[in-house]
Amino acid sequence: MISFALILLAASSHVELVNEVFPLPPGEHRFIELGLKQKPAMVAADFEAESAGAQVRLALTRRGDLTRSRDDLPVIAATNQGASGRIRYRVRMPGDYVVMIENRSAHAAAEARLRIALDFDMQPGPDVTRLSPMRQFVVIAVSFAVFFAIVSYSARRLLRGIRH
Repeated sequence: MISFALILLAASSHVELVNEVFPLPPGEHRFIELGLKQKPAMVAADFEAESAGAQVRLALTRRGDLTRSRDDLPVIAATNQGASGRIRYRVRMPGDYVVMIENRSAHAAAEARLRIALDFDMQPGPDVTRLSPMRQFVVIAVSFAVFFAIVSYSARRLLRGIRH
């Protein structure tokens, strides 16, 4: 029974890396390293500030870019500063990545609960997208028009065949 549980655990493709509260002094930041050297994954990171009026921001970047200053640090994905935020990003290239959580306030300390999870069960192929509501409406309207045109044409031909 224990070996079966271990096999199921090993086959799991979802790994929760972090689920804890981080104290952030004014203007400070923390980095959490993601080890994605072997396999690409979906990075799911979100935070909720536990301090009132906190201005926290979350960003995903490459570890090699940390040598730059924070102001011109190239980010792959980021949230707006606020009391909560979420990043969902599919990392396609294996490498060293970090999630940065920072307190953008220059005067007030903040505490934020940070959750980071990795999902390695990515399906190959492009991301699924949706049409805009206007395009959805156009597709449906054109489909109905073509359907009713075919039905009308078929009904006329059948009525003509019955009468003659």
